[in-house]
Amino acid sequence: MKNFWIVLLFVSSGIAGFSQSVNKVVFVIADGIPADVIEKLHLPHLDTIVRQGGFTRAHVGGEKGGYSQTPTISAVGYNSLLTGTWVNKHNVWDNDIKAPNYNYRTIFRFFKEQYPQKKAAIFSTWLDNRTKLVGEGLPATGGIQLDRHYDGLENDTVNFPHDKSSDYMHRIDESVVDHAAESISNEGPDLSWVYLEYTDDMGRMYGDSPKFYAAVEMMDRQIGRLWAAMQARQQKYQENWTIFITTDHGRTAVNGKGHGGQSERERNTWIVTNAKGLSSYFKNGNPGIVDIMPTMADLLDVQIPRENEMEIDGVSLTGELSATEPSAVLKNGKLVVSWKAVSGKGNAKIWVSTTNRFKEGGKDDYELMATVPVDKQEAVIDVSGKPGAFYKIVIETPDNFLNRWVVVKN
Repeated sequence: MKNFWIVLLFVSSGIAGFSQSVNKVVFVIADGIPADVIEKLHLPHLDTIVRQGGFTRAHVGGEKGGYSQTPTISAVGYNSLLTGTWVNKHNVWDNDIKAPNYNYRTIFRFFKEQYPQKKAAIFSTWLDNRTKLVGEGLPATGGIQLDRHYDGLENDTVNFPHDKSSDYMHRIDESVVDHAAESISNEGPDLSWVYLEYTDDMGRMYGDSPKFYAAVEMMDRQIGRLWAAMQARQQKYQENWTIFITTDHGRTAVNGKGHGGQSERERNTWIVTNAKGLSSYFKNGNPGIVDIMPTMADLLDVQIPRENEMEIDGVSLTGELSATEPSAVLKNGKLVVSWKAVSGKGNAKIWVSTTNRFKEGGKDDYELMATVPVDKQEAVIDVSGKPGAFYKIVIETPDNFLNRWVVVKN
């Protein structure tokens, strides 16, 4: 009888393990759509996803006027999402992508290093997303290899001859979505990036106009195809599929044709997701594009090493949060460090370093300078004995890290 119960226990454990759902994540960047356009148009497929999760206004551009101010340019925004950091760290300042700092790892690298057996995929109008931003196969990225990609069609002028009206870009986006939906249905990659460009082309050419709005409505229908593939796959294999849809920048207020600056409309973006357990920060705050990466890491059970987590500028949009909105200023030889308490539980540890060796792939010398209750929301630290031109501050709370730099101007 004893042996019978042992066998039953093993069988039951096996069934339980087999029946556990697997989490899969898709993120979509639909280029160059300000939040007000998403809010004014009828977009039924996005609305369906919102009803299962949520919609929020968000932002790009880092801290306006601060050390992390980030150009509202396409590749810059993509890399802020991929790395969870602003431009002062990831070092992609424009679409040339001259010298990305790969010490700030992308979600793909974290994922594949921890789960080499799991599948990662990119479906993109633009080849540089894989070859330069993710840095597939480069020594600096550990030679990361994706399991599936469909991209570079902007270079295929035979099947997609370029025309002045940019209709070819819509046809490329359509092909990208077709292949992404097929891969989701048949292969079920664990982490997928879908990038769509046509909306930005229409915004750049026509600004706020029926042409631009029609392109956004086309994007919505494309999202519908991805969503249908996810739903079918979920029902067939009992997988949990989460999608994040966002944009990389807004547009100028004058006519909607430009971007790159720090105007409110250029910085205003949005996030649509079906994710469960969305935090009050998602619902009532103003999250940034940098918050999507740590959220996906949580959903995929990616354990980010402590030294990397201390560098990430974003926080997860799901689950527990202790604090958000960090700030730090130097006044009369004292660092005044503050934050907004969310849960108010436990203590906040304030770590300070005067080095930035992480930027070159090294380790910084952090010193624990204060421990205060999270709900105090402030710590004042005397650094008069450590005069310097640079202070890197990390706020460690029970549920998340926050970080700030103080750059002393001469």
